[in-house]
Amino acid sequence: MRFAHLLALCMLVSVSCAPLQRWIINLVSPEYAAEGAESEFSPIFVGPDENRERLAISLRRVATELPQITDVQFVPGGEEMLVATKGGQLFLVRRATGDKTPVFRFDVTTVSEQGLLGLALHPGFSSNGRLFVNYTTSVRGQDVSRVSEWRVDRPTDLASARLSDERVLMEVEQPYQNHNAGQVAFGPDGYLYIGWGDGGWRADPRGNGQNPATLLGSMLRIDVDEWATDRPYAIPRDNPFVERSGYRPEMFAIGLRNPWRFSFDSRGRLVVADVGQDLFEEVDIVLAGDNLGWNIREAAHCFEPPENCRTSGLTDPIYEYGREEGQSITGGFVYTGSRIPGLRNRYVFGDFVSGRLWAIELPENARDRVPAAVSLGKWPILPSTFARDPNGEIYVADFGGGAIYRLDPE
Repeated sequence: MRFAHLLALCMLVSVSCAPLQRWIINLVSPEYAAEGAESEFSPIFVGPDENRERLAISLRRVATELPQITDVQFVPGGEEMLVATKGGQLFLVRRATGDKTPVFRFDVTTVSEQGLLGLALHPGFSSNGRLFVNYTTSVRGQDVSRVSEWRVDRPTDLASARLSDERVLMEVEQPYQNHNAGQVAFGPDGYLYIGWGDGGWRADPRGNGQNPATLLGSMLRIDVDEWATDRPYAIPRDNPFVERSGYRPEMFAIGLRNPWRFSFDSRGRLVVADVGQDLFEEVDIVLAGDNLGWNIREAAHCFEPPENCRTSGLTDPIYEYGREEGQSITGGFVYTGSRIPGLRNRYVFGDFVSGRLWAIELPENARDRVPAAVSLGKWPILPSTFARDPNGEIYVADFGGGAIYRLDPE
Protein backbone atom coordinates (compact mmCIF):
# COMPACT_ATOMS: atom_id res chain seq x y z
CA MET A 1 0.00 0.00 0.00
CA ARG A 2 1.29 3.51 -0.82
CA PHE A 3 2.08 5.59 2.26
CA ALA A 4 -0.24 8.26 0.88
CA HIS A 5 -3.05 5.74 1.26
CA LEU A 6 -2.08 5.09 4.88
CA LEU A 7 -2.20 8.79 5.54
CA ALA A 8 -5.60 8.96 3.88
CA LEU A 9 -6.81 6.37 6.39
CA CYS A 10 -5.66 8.62 9.22
CA MET A 11 -7.77 11.39 7.69
CA LEU A 12 -10.92 9.35 8.31
CA VAL A 13 -11.08 10.78 11.80
CA SER A 14 -10.43 14.34 12.89
CA VAL A 15 -7.41 13.60 15.07
CA SER A 16 -3.72 14.30 14.71
CA CYS A 17 -1.87 12.18 12.16
CA ALA A 18 1.41 12.90 13.95
CA PRO A 19 2.04 9.33 15.28
CA LEU A 20 1.51 7.81 11.84
CA GLN A 21 3.51 10.64 10.32
CA ARG A 22 6.51 9.91 12.55
CA TRP A 23 6.26 6.16 11.87
CA ILE A 24 6.31 6.73 8.11
CA ILE A 25 9.19 9.19 8.35
CA ASN A 26 11.27 6.75 10.39
CA LEU A 27 10.39 3.85 8.09
CA VAL A 28 11.15 5.68 4.86
CA SER A 29 14.14 7.58 6.26
CA PRO A 30 15.72 5.76 9.21
CA GLU A 31 18.58 8.26 8.95
CA TYR A 32 16.39 10.71 10.89
CA ALA A 33 16.57 8.47 13.94
CA ALA A 34 20.20 7.58 13.29
CA GLU A 35 21.31 11.20 12.98
CA GLY A 36 19.01 12.67 15.58
CA ALA A 37 17.23 14.63 12.85
CA GLU A 38 13.83 14.44 14.51
CA SER A 39 14.13 18.20 14.98
CA GLU A 40 11.75 20.01 12.65
CA PHE A 41 14.55 22.50 12.02
CA SER A 42 17.06 19.97 10.67
CA PRO A 43 16.76 18.81 7.06
CA ILE A 44 18.59 15.88 5.56
CA PHE A 45 19.76 15.37 1.98
CA VAL A 46 19.41 11.77 0.88
CA GLY A 47 18.75 9.82 -2.30
CA PRO A 48 18.70 11.99 -5.44
CA ASP A 49 19.04 15.11 -3.26
CA GLU A 50 22.62 14.09 -2.40
CA ASN A 51 23.82 14.78 -5.93
CA ARG A 52 21.85 17.89 -6.87
CA GLU A 53 22.31 21.54 -6.08
CA ARG A 54 21.29 22.45 -2.53
CA LEU A 55 20.06 25.65 -0.96
CA ALA A 56 20.33 25.89 2.81
CA ILE A 57 17.16 27.11 4.52
CA SER A 58 15.52 26.78 7.91
CA LEU A 59 11.88 26.47 8.91
CA ARG A 60 10.71 29.00 11.49
CA ARG A 61 7.56 27.94 13.28
CA VAL A 62 4.92 30.67 13.36
CA ALA A 63 1.80 28.78 14.52
CA THR A 64 0.90 25.46 16.15
CA GLU A 65 -2.03 23.27 17.18
CA LEU A 66 -3.98 23.66 13.96
CA PRO A 67 -5.47 20.24 13.18
CA GLN A 68 -5.05 18.94 9.62
CA ILE A 69 -4.34 22.18 7.75
CA THR A 70 -5.60 22.26 4.18
CA ASP A 71 -5.18 25.90 3.13
CA VAL A 72 -3.59 29.14 4.34
CA GLN A 73 -4.47 32.57 2.95
CA PHE A 74 -3.13 35.93 4.08
CA VAL A 75 -5.68 38.60 4.92
CA PRO A 76 -5.08 41.99 3.23
CA GLY A 77 -2.36 43.76 5.17
CA GLY A 78 -0.48 40.51 5.77
CA GLU A 79 -0.52 40.49 9.56
CA GLU A 80 -3.16 37.77 9.81
CA MET A 81 -3.76 34.42 8.14
CA LEU A 82 -6.98 32.53 7.55
CA VAL A 83 -6.19 28.85 8.07
CA ALA A 84 -8.56 26.15 6.83
CA THR A 85 -8.64 22.74 8.48
CA LYS A 86 -9.98 19.54 7.04
CA GLY A 87 -12.72 19.27 9.65
CA GLY A 88 -14.35 22.50 8.49
CA GLN A 89 -12.95 25.11 10.88
CA LEU A 90 -11.40 28.40 9.79
CA PHE A 91 -8.91 29.95 12.20
CA LEU A 92 -7.62 33.51 12.26
CA VAL A 93 -3.90 33.42 13.11
CA ARG A 94 -1.69 36.36 14.00
CA ARG A 95 1.54 36.00 12.09
CA ALA A 96 3.72 37.78 14.68
CA THR A 97 2.54 35.85 17.74
CA GLY A 98 0.90 32.67 16.46
CA ASP A 99 -2.25 33.49 18.44
CA LYS A 100 -5.25 31.84 16.86
CA THR A 101 -9.00 32.37 17.03
CA PRO A 102 -11.64 30.02 15.58
CA VAL A 103 -13.78 32.29 13.40
CA PHE A 104 -15.96 30.44 10.91
CA ARG A 105 -17.07 26.83 10.65
CA PHE A 106 -18.53 24.90 7.70
CA ASP A 107 -20.58 21.70 7.73
CA VAL A 108 -18.40 19.28 5.79
CA THR A 109 -17.94 15.57 5.20
CA THR A 110 -14.47 14.34 6.12
CA VAL A 111 -14.15 10.75 4.83
CA SER A 112 -10.81 10.04 3.14
CA GLU A 113 -9.75 13.19 1.24
CA GLN A 114 -12.96 15.10 1.84
CA GLY A 115 -13.34 18.21 3.98
CA LEU A 116 -12.84 21.96 3.82
CA LEU A 117 -10.26 21.99 1.05
CA GLY A 118 -9.79 25.52 -0.22
CA LEU A 119 -10.56 29.17 0.31
CA ALA A 120 -10.00 32.42 -1.55
CA LEU A 121 -10.54 36.06 -0.71
CA HIS A 122 -12.03 38.28 -3.39
CA PRO A 123 -9.53 40.88 -4.66
CA GLY A 124 -11.80 43.50 -3.10
CA PHE A 125 -12.25 41.61 0.18
CA SER A 126 -11.35 44.53 2.43
CA SER A 127 -14.40 46.43 1.23
CA ASN A 128 -16.83 43.75 0.05
CA GLY A 129 -16.12 40.86 2.46
CA ARG A 130 -16.57 38.20 -0.23
CA LEU A 131 -15.10 34.84 0.82
CA PHE A 132 -15.05 31.77 -1.45
CA VAL A 133 -14.69 28.21 -0.21
CA ASN A 134 -14.49 24.73 -1.71
CA TYR A 135 -15.72 21.93 0.54
CA THR A 136 -17.33 18.51 0.39
CA THR A 137 -20.78 17.75 1.72
CA SER A 138 -23.66 15.33 1.23
CA VAL A 139 -26.75 16.26 -0.77
CA ARG A 140 -29.60 13.73 -0.62
CA GLY A 141 -27.09 10.98 0.15
CA GLN A 142 -24.69 11.91 -2.67
CA ASP A 143 -21.16 13.16 -2.01
CA VAL A 144 -20.63 16.51 -3.72
CA SER A 145 -17.95 19.16 -3.87
CA ARG A 146 -19.40 22.61 -3.43
CA VAL A 147 -17.92 25.97 -4.32
CA SER A 148 -19.77 28.80 -2.62
CA GLU A 149 -19.48 32.47 -1.81
CA TRP A 150 -20.09 33.87 1.65
CA ARG A 151 -20.30 37.43 2.95
CA VAL A 152 -18.20 38.55 5.91
CA ASP A 153 -19.84 41.43 7.74
CA ARG A 154 -16.58 42.83 9.19
CA PRO A 155 -13.76 42.06 6.76
CA THR A 156 -11.33 44.33 8.62
CA ASP A 157 -12.13 42.77 12.01
CA LEU A 158 -12.37 39.05 11.34
CA ALA A 159 -12.04 38.06 15.00
CA SER A 160 -15.54 39.44 15.62
CA ALA A 161 -17.00 38.97 12.14
CA ARG A 162 -19.87 36.75 11.05
CA LEU A 163 -20.63 34.86 7.86
CA SER A 164 -23.93 35.09 6.03
CA ASP A 165 -25.68 34.76 2.68
CA GLU A 166 -24.11 31.62 1.23
CA ARG A 167 -24.39 31.67 -2.54
CA VAL A 168 -23.69 28.26 -4.06
CA LEU A 169 -21.79 28.70 -7.31
CA MET A 170 -21.55 25.06 -8.28
CA GLU A 171 -21.86 21.54 -6.99
CA VAL A 172 -20.06 18.62 -8.58
CA GLU A 173 -21.05 15.05 -7.76
CA GLN A 174 -18.10 13.00 -6.54
CA PRO A 175 -18.21 9.30 -7.49
CA TYR A 176 -15.54 8.43 -4.89
CA GLN A 177 -14.14 9.97 -1.73
CA ASN A 178 -10.73 10.93 -3.08
CA HIS A 179 -9.23 13.11 -5.81
CA ASN A 180 -11.48 16.03 -4.91
CA ALA A 181 -8.60 18.50 -5.52
CA GLY A 182 -10.30 21.50 -3.91
CA GLN A 183 -8.37 24.72 -4.43
CA VAL A 184 -9.98 27.99 -5.48
CA ALA A 185 -7.85 31.04 -6.33
CA PHE A 186 -8.22 34.35 -8.08
CA GLY A 187 -5.90 34.84 -10.99
CA PRO A 188 -4.24 38.14 -11.91
CA ASP A 189 -7.02 38.53 -14.49
CA GLY A 190 -9.59 38.78 -11.68
CA TYR A 191 -11.31 35.49 -12.55
CA LEU A 192 -11.80 32.61 -10.12
CA TYR A 193 -9.91 29.41 -10.98
CA ILE A 194 -11.13 26.07 -9.62
CA GLY A 195 -9.21 22.78 -9.71
CA TRP A 196 -11.10 19.50 -9.92
CA GLY A 197 -9.63 16.03 -9.66
CA ASP A 198 -10.84 13.10 -11.74
CA GLY A 199 -13.18 11.97 -8.94
CA GLY A 200 -11.09 8.88 -7.94
CA TRP A 201 -10.79 5.92 -7.20
CA ARG A 202 -7.56 4.96 -8.98
CA ALA A 203 -6.60 4.92 -12.66
CA ASP A 204 -9.61 7.14 -13.46
CA PRO A 205 -12.09 4.26 -13.87
CA ARG A 206 -14.80 6.55 -15.32
CA GLY A 207 -12.52 8.27 -17.80
CA ASN A 208 -13.24 11.72 -16.43
CA GLY A 209 -9.83 13.14 -17.25
CA GLN A 210 -10.52 12.97 -20.98
CA ASN A 211 -14.26 13.58 -20.83
CA PRO A 212 -15.08 17.18 -21.83
CA ALA A 213 -18.71 16.77 -20.74
CA THR A 214 -17.78 16.61 -17.03
CA LEU A 215 -16.11 19.24 -14.90
CA LEU A 216 -14.07 16.54 -13.14
CA GLY A 217 -10.42 16.32 -14.17
CA SER A 218 -10.38 19.97 -15.24
CA MET A 219 -9.22 23.46 -14.38
CA LEU A 220 -12.07 25.96 -14.51
CA ARG A 221 -12.10 29.74 -14.97
CA ILE A 222 -15.24 31.73 -14.12
CA ASP A 223 -16.33 35.31 -13.56
CA VAL A 224 -17.91 35.69 -10.12
CA ASP A 225 -18.58 39.41 -10.56
CA GLU A 226 -21.20 38.82 -13.25
CA TRP A 227 -24.24 36.54 -13.34
CA ALA A 228 -25.67 34.64 -16.29
CA THR A 229 -29.34 33.77 -16.71
CA ASP A 230 -28.67 30.06 -16.24
CA ARG A 231 -25.88 30.10 -13.61
CA PRO A 232 -24.74 32.23 -10.66
CA TYR A 233 -21.55 33.31 -12.47
CA ALA A 234 -20.50 34.29 -15.97
CA ILE A 235 -18.20 32.62 -18.49
CA PRO A 236 -15.22 34.74 -19.58
CA ARG A 237 -15.52 35.35 -23.30
CA ASP A 238 -11.96 34.20 -23.97
CA ASN A 239 -12.31 30.83 -22.22
CA PRO A 240 -10.84 28.32 -24.69
CA PHE A 241 -13.81 25.96 -25.03
CA VAL A 242 -16.66 28.46 -25.15
CA GLU A 243 -17.51 27.70 -28.77
CA ARG A 244 -16.42 24.05 -28.82
CA SER A 245 -19.22 21.51 -29.02
CA GLY A 246 -19.29 18.90 -26.25
CA TYR A 247 -17.06 20.90 -23.87
CA ARG A 248 -18.15 22.71 -20.74
CA PRO A 249 -17.57 26.44 -21.25
CA GLU A 250 -16.13 26.86 -17.73
CA MET A 251 -13.12 24.74 -18.67
CA PHE A 252 -9.69 26.31 -18.94
CA ALA A 253 -7.82 22.99 -19.33
CA ILE A 254 -8.54 19.26 -19.12
CA GLY A 255 -6.66 16.00 -18.50
CA LEU A 256 -5.80 16.45 -14.81
CA ARG A 257 -5.73 13.76 -12.15
CA ASN A 258 -5.72 15.65 -8.84
CA PRO A 259 -4.50 19.26 -9.04
CA TRP A 260 -4.39 19.72 -5.27
CA ARG A 261 -2.52 23.06 -5.35
CA PHE A 262 -1.85 25.68 -8.03
CA SER A 263 -0.68 29.29 -8.20
CA PHE A 264 0.34 31.98 -10.68
CA ASP A 265 3.83 33.19 -11.57
CA SER A 266 4.92 36.80 -12.08
CA ARG A 267 3.85 36.62 -15.73
CA GLY A 268 0.35 35.50 -14.75
CA ARG A 269 0.87 31.91 -15.93
CA LEU A 270 -1.02 29.15 -14.16
CA VAL A 271 1.38 26.69 -12.44
CA VAL A 272 -0.26 23.41 -11.40
CA ALA A 273 1.14 20.55 -9.33
CA ASP A 274 -0.78 17.42 -10.34
CA VAL A 275 -0.67 14.38 -8.04
CA GLY A 276 0.36 11.20 -9.87
CA GLN A 277 -0.84 7.60 -9.83
CA ASP A 278 1.85 4.93 -9.59
CA LEU A 279 5.17 6.32 -10.76
CA PHE A 280 5.38 10.09 -11.30
CA GLU A 281 4.44 13.47 -9.85
CA GLU A 282 4.38 16.54 -12.09
CA VAL A 283 4.50 20.32 -12.35
CA ASP A 284 2.75 21.95 -15.31
CA ILE A 285 2.54 25.43 -16.74
CA VAL A 286 -1.05 25.34 -17.96
CA LEU A 287 -2.13 27.48 -20.87
CA ALA A 288 -5.68 28.04 -22.10
CA GLY A 289 -7.03 24.94 -23.84
CA ASP A 290 -4.30 22.54 -22.68
CA ASN A 291 -4.90 18.81 -22.32
CA LEU A 292 -2.51 17.57 -19.63
CA GLY A 293 -2.97 13.97 -20.73
CA TRP A 294 -4.46 12.05 -17.80
CA ASN A 295 -5.31 9.14 -17.96
CA ILE A 296 -3.62 8.51 -21.30
CA ARG A 297 -0.38 9.56 -19.65
CA GLU A 298 1.00 9.95 -16.16
CA ALA A 299 3.29 12.99 -16.34
CA ALA A 300 5.15 12.48 -19.64
CA HIS A 301 4.81 8.67 -19.66
CA CYS A 302 2.25 6.31 -21.13
CA PHE A 303 -0.32 5.11 -18.61
CA GLU A 304 -3.14 3.56 -20.64
CA PRO A 305 -2.09 1.88 -22.86
CA PRO A 306 1.28 1.38 -21.13
CA GLU A 307 3.19 1.68 -24.42
CA ASN A 308 2.83 3.60 -27.67
CA CYS A 309 0.11 5.83 -26.27
CA ARG A 310 -1.19 8.96 -27.91
CA THR A 311 1.02 12.02 -27.56
CA SER A 312 -0.43 14.45 -30.10
CA GLY A 313 -2.44 17.25 -28.58
CA LEU A 314 -1.18 16.52 -25.06
CA THR A 315 0.93 18.90 -22.98
CA ASP A 316 4.10 17.67 -21.27
CA PRO A 317 4.92 18.71 -17.71
CA ILE A 318 7.82 21.09 -17.18
CA TYR A 319 9.11 18.95 -14.33
CA GLU A 320 8.46 15.49 -12.90
CA TYR A 321 9.87 13.23 -10.23
CA GLY A 322 9.52 9.55 -9.39
CA ARG A 323 8.70 7.39 -6.41
CA GLU A 324 12.25 7.40 -5.07
CA GLU A 325 11.65 11.06 -4.17
CA GLY A 326 8.01 11.20 -3.11
CA GLN A 327 4.44 10.06 -3.62
CA SER A 328 2.13 13.08 -3.53
CA ILE A 329 3.16 16.51 -4.82
CA THR A 330 2.05 19.71 -3.08
CA GLY A 331 2.27 22.80 -5.24
CA GLY A 332 3.59 26.09 -3.92
CA PHE A 333 4.54 29.55 -5.12
CA VAL A 334 7.26 31.51 -6.83
CA TYR A 335 9.40 33.08 -4.11
CA THR A 336 9.52 36.87 -4.44
CA GLY A 337 10.76 37.70 -0.94
CA SER A 338 14.08 39.03 0.34
CA ARG A 339 15.02 36.77 3.25
CA ILE A 340 16.54 34.05 1.04
CA PRO A 341 18.21 35.73 -1.97
CA GLY A 342 19.19 32.43 -3.58
CA LEU A 343 15.54 31.40 -3.72
CA ARG A 344 14.25 34.53 -5.43
CA ASN A 345 12.10 33.96 -8.54
CA ARG A 346 12.15 30.20 -8.06
CA TYR A 347 9.01 28.09 -7.72
CA VAL A 348 8.91 26.28 -4.36
CA PHE A 349 7.00 23.01 -3.91
CA GLY A 350 7.14 19.83 -1.86
CA ASP A 351 5.97 16.27 -1.38
CA PHE A 352 3.28 15.41 1.15
CA VAL A 353 4.63 11.95 1.94
CA SER A 354 8.42 12.28 1.81
CA GLY A 355 8.61 15.78 3.31
CA ARG A 356 11.03 16.93 0.63
CA LEU A 357 11.06 20.56 -0.47
CA TRP A 358 12.47 21.77 -3.79
CA ALA A 359 12.75 24.86 -5.95
CA ILE A 360 12.89 25.19 -9.73
CA GLU A 361 13.31 28.06 -12.16
CA LEU A 362 10.23 28.22 -14.34
CA PRO A 363 11.15 28.25 -18.05
CA GLU A 364 10.49 31.27 -20.25
CA ASN A 365 8.84 28.94 -22.75
CA ALA A 366 5.96 27.09 -21.09
CA ARG A 367 6.72 24.00 -23.20
CA ASP A 368 10.34 23.63 -22.13
CA ARG A 369 11.42 21.07 -19.57
CA VAL A 370 13.20 22.05 -16.36
CA PRO A 371 16.42 20.01 -16.26
CA ALA A 372 16.91 19.89 -12.50
CA ALA A 373 15.53 21.03 -9.17
CA VAL A 374 17.37 22.63 -6.27
CA SER A 375 16.96 20.66 -3.06
CA LEU A 376 15.77 22.52 0.04
CA GLY A 377 16.09 19.37 2.12
CA LYS A 378 13.92 16.58 3.42
CA TRP A 379 12.01 17.56 6.56
CA PRO A 380 9.96 15.59 9.12
CA ILE A 381 6.70 17.25 8.07
CA LEU A 382 3.75 16.48 5.80
CA PRO A 383 3.61 19.56 3.55
CA SER A 384 -0.10 19.94 2.79
CA THR A 385 -0.16 23.50 1.47
CA PHE A 386 1.98 26.59 0.98
CA ALA A 387 1.22 30.28 1.38
CA ARG A 388 2.91 33.51 0.31
CA ASP A 389 2.65 36.74 2.29
CA PRO A 390 2.48 40.26 0.79
CA ASN A 391 6.27 40.52 1.04
CA GLY A 392 6.76 37.40 -1.07
CA GLU A 393 7.92 35.18 1.80
CA ILE A 394 6.74 31.57 1.65
CA TYR A 395 5.15 29.46 4.39
CA VAL A 396 4.49 25.73 4.53
CA ALA A 397 1.88 23.88 6.61
CA ASP A 398 2.47 20.51 8.28
CA PHE A 399 -0.75 18.49 8.04
CA GLY A 400 0.24 15.89 10.62
CA GLY A 401 1.97 18.15 13.13
CA GLY A 402 -0.55 20.99 12.86
CA ALA A 403 2.05 23.73 12.47
CA ILE A 404 2.86 26.50 9.99
CA TYR A 405 6.47 27.38 9.19
CA ARG A 406 8.09 30.24 7.34
CA LEU A 407 11.01 29.48 5.03
CA ASP A 408 13.98 31.41 6.43
CA PRO A 409 17.71 31.55 5.74
CA GLU A 410 19.78 28.91 7.50
